[in-house]
Amino acid sequence: MHDDIKTLRKLAVIYYRMANNEDNYENIRLHRAVNDLRQIRPVVLIDELPWHEMGIGDELKLVCQDPWLQRFEWFFRSQIYKKRHMPADMIMQPYLPVQRVIHTKDLGLEVSESILATDNESSIVSHDYKDILSTEEDLEKIKDPVVIYDHEKTMKNYEKIGDILGDIIPVKLTGIPYLGVVTWDDIARYRGVTNLLIDLAERPEFMHMIVRKLTDAKISYMEQIEALGLFDNDPYPLHCTPIHTSQLPSGDYMGERITLKDIWGRGTAQIFASVSKQMHYEFDIEYMKETIGRCGLSYYGCCEPLDKKIDILEKLPNLRKISITPWADVRAAAEGINTKYVLSSKPNPATVSESILDKDNLRKEIKAILSACKEHGCSCDIVLKDISTCHRRPENIFEWEKTVMELIKCF
Repeated sequence: MHDDIKTLRKLAVIYYRMANNEDNYENIRLHRAVNDLRQIRPVVLIDELPWHEMGIGDELKLVCQDPWLQRFEWFFRSQIYKKRHMPADMIMQPYLPVQRVIHTKDLGLEVSESILATDNESSIVSHDYKDILSTEEDLEKIKDPVVIYDHEKTMKNYEKIGDILGDIIPVKLTGIPYLGVVTWDDIARYRGVTNLLIDLAERPEFMHMIVRKLTDAKISYMEQIEALGLFDNDPYPLHCTPIHTSQLPSGDYMGERITLKDIWGRGTAQIFASVSKQMHYEFDIEYMKETIGRCGLSYYGCCEPLDKKIDILEKLPNLRKISITPWADVRAAAEGINTKYVLSSKPNPATVSESILDKDNLRKEIKAILSACKEHGCSCDIVLKDISTCHRRPENIFEWEKTVMELIKCF
C-alpha cells in the first residue's frame, strides 16, 4: 500500500500542475464560446482511443497493487499521456473526481448475443443479437429501473482518497454529468438490427409499444436521479464533445439540487441511419421530447448521418448541438445548422488506421469541414473518436492532432 500511495502522489503532482494552468482555463473559455454560439475558433478533441495500442514505455503501465487505487492511477496516467502527446483543446479537471456510488437495478432484460473478436485486446467486437422482445408478452419483461445511492460507501471512498491525495489536489464528489438516452441503440441489442428494421415497416404499432415502455422506464430513471440530487453541474465532457456553457446551470439555479433544466441531454438513434426522415421523427424524436427535451440544452446524434434531417431535429426543445459524421454531407449540414446550433463534426477515424497517416487527405477533410462552417457561420467542434485501431502506431494520432491544430489556428 505504501508504494501505491507513493505512486499516486507523484502522478497527482504532475497532473495538477497540468490542470491548474492558464492553458487549461483558456480551453474552457474556448469550449464555452463554441457552446454559447459565440465561437472564438473551432475546438478539437480526441477521445475513445485504442488504449491497448497506445503504450509508450511505461507511461501507461499500472503499478498500483490495490485494484481500487488503480482506477485513480489510470485516470492520472491516461490524462497525462493525452496532454503530453495529443492535447488538442482537451480540458483537465482541476480536481480529482470521485464518482458517487450509484446502483441501478436493471430493466429486467438480459441481452442474448454471440460475439466475434478479431483482436482479443480490443473492446471492439462483432455482435450477433438474439431477439428477446418479439411478442407483446415479451414486453412484460420490461420493468422500471430502481436507483439506489450508496451514500455510506461514497463517503468512505471520498475520505480514503482525500486522505491520500487531498493535500496535493482538490478532491471532489461527482455525479451524473448529463442525461443520455439511446433507446434505439438499446432496442437493436434486444432485438437485432434486421428484426428491428423489418418490424418498423411491418409492425409499427408493436414498435411503438416497445419504445413507449422503454421511454417510460427512462423517465422513471431520470426522475429518480433528479430526486436523489445525483446530477452534476461541473462535468467533463458531453460524450466526447465540449460541455461547458454559460447557460447551464439555469438562471434560477440557487446552488442547491441540480435538476434536469440545469444539465445537458444527449440523444441518438444510430440505427435510424436506415430509415426515412418521417419515420425517424415519429419513432424517436417524438419520444425524445419527453426525455432530453426536458433538459436545459440538448445534443443529438452520433454516427447516423443527419445532414438531411435538421428540420426534424429542430422540434427538440432546447436543441443546441448536432453530431455530423463522416457519412454526412458537411456542407448541407452546415447550411441547415447555420448559426442556430453547434455543428459537432466527427472526422473519419479510419484516417489513423493506416500504416502511415495520409496528411494530404486529412488536410482536405478538415479544410472541407472548416470551409463549410465558415461559409454558414456555424460554431463548430471537431472530435476524433471511435478509434478502433491506429495500426499499433500511436504516432498516427499524434500527427493527426498536430496537423489539425495547425489548420485550426489558421482558421
